[in-house]
Amino acid sequence: MKGKNMEMGQGEVNGSRFKRVCVFCGSSQGKKSSYQAAATELGRVLVSRRIDLVYGGGSIGLMGLVSQAVHDGGGHVIGVIPRTLMPRELTGVTVGEVKAVADMHQRKAVMAKHSDAFIALPGGYGTLEELLEVITWAQLGIHEKPVGLLNVDGYYNSLLSFIDEAVEEGFISQNARHIIVSAPTPSELVMKMEEYVPQHEGVASQLSWEIDQM
Repeated sequence: MKGKNMEMGQGEVNGSRFKRVCVFCGSSQGKKSSYQAAATELGRVLVSRRIDLVYGGGSIGLMGLVSQAVHDGGGHVIGVIPRTLMPRELTGVTVGEVKAVADMHQRKAVMAKHSDAFIALPGGYGTLEELLEVITWAQLGIHEKPVGLLNVDGYYNSLLSFIDEAVEEGFISQNARHIIVSAPTPSELVMKMEEYVPQHEGVASQLSWEIDQM
């Protein structure tokens, strides 16, 4: 497993172990201004560490804020978006490089392939689905990339409590619980992710998330 994700180290020459980070977040801005401020601040933190952004494309909601902050700061932005969601009236205008894909499944595979780590900002069903999938992939041994949860104003406290309950009830191992790295601020989260070392044993490390003809 140790040699499987050596691409993660490619960003070290730029002041980070990560070259690109994939950010999952809401297509809405949320009711609290703190969510919006955190999205913008995360973009600035990525730029300061010379980390490029991979995200789901578009310019609406928190997705638009984090991508615009990275773009304005001179960072490279890759927006991965299904062709059916490309009309401007649905998702707005994607800044930076656009990778059009066939569907939502291919979108997640492409985002994962081009990223060295994952961060989830506050969001809804889509954000949770993307977050839990990359956590599951890590548990299976498909990847060893850090998964970060930006817990702005305790937004994800209930989710973390649920996961802790699942550990207590024997559905998630204690080592697998450590797959999730969480922090209340972007700078603290990225710092903790830089120091992340997997503690769990993958159960199916021969699997691959890559799709043919990416």
